[in-house]
Amino acid sequence: MVSAVFHSPLAVADTSSAVKTEAVHAQPTPAASTKEPQNPAPATVPRDWRGLALAVLPPLLGLGLLVGIWALVSISTASSIPSPLETWKQAVELFSDPFYRKGPNDQGVGWNVLASLERVALGFGLAAAVGIPAGFLIGRFEFLSRMFNPLISLLRPVSPLAWLPIGLLVFKGANPAAIWTIFICSIWPMVINTVVGVQRVPQDYMNVARVLNLSEWKIVTKILFPSVLPYMLTGVRLAVGTAWLVIVAAEMLTGGVGIGFWVWDEWNNLNVKNIIIAIFVIGIVGLVLEYALICIATAFTFDEVKS
Repeated sequence: MVSAVFHSPLAVADTSSAVKTEAVHAQPTPAASTKEPQNPAPATVPRDWRGLALAVLPPLLGLGLLVGIWALVSISTASSIPSPLETWKQAVELFSDPFYRKGPNDQGVGWNVLASLERVALGFGLAAAVGIPAGFLIGRFEFLSRMFNPLISLLRPVSPLAWLPIGLLVFKGANPAAIWTIFICSIWPMVINTVVGVQRVPQDYMNVARVLNLSEWKIVTKILFPSVLPYMLTGVRLAVGTAWLVIVAAEMLTGGVGIGFWVWDEWNNLNVKNIIIAIFVIGIVGLVLEYALICIATAFTFDEVKS
């Protein structure tokens, strides 16, 4: 008996669809591309021309205004005030050899500036060695604060040049008298700012130190000094500016080598061009000292980062 096998059309269709489905799944997937994506070209940052103009143009306009007023004054006063061009030519000639020596009273402007800076460094260094520790002690102990505050209030307003005759009387020499004048005028800003810094240390810090039974040395080095450092550096910056102002006037009175004496000597020789050049030299040196101390203060203080 022969039996016939009949396949249903639906079964055939199902089978063919299943085969197609398996064939689709069996197809190999394309291999992933091994090429790395190319880095996009860096976006060009537009230059801030407006900020650059605001940083450069105002100083240039200020200098131009100064030169313009100077030129007008030189024209109105005939030949008593030299013009900016004449002064520039004299400055080029003067700074072509700033370190010449032709005698004790005839030296280049470079030697005079260095002599003044040496006096400022000695007087300022002595003032820092005395004034900063004294400020810590006065600010730390109330008894010393009550004791020295009247003395500081009495002596601080005295003109620095009023101390010059005392220095001449005591030290019997112009150079030590000038250093003494620098010392006495530089010490007050450092003492006062250090005292203010010590007195503004949060009381919670001192209470913690008292609970931990810290020694006075650790209180000064671990608590007071980091907190007082910004105030102390501000006092140092003010003291340097005052010292550089005073040394010029002191050297005019005492003589010798120095930028102040050079100004007075050029006045005696009626050389107004060199006097104007000396004014610019004094200003530039003072600006450099100020900027250097600002950089030091910025490096040792922890301000908020500007966005």
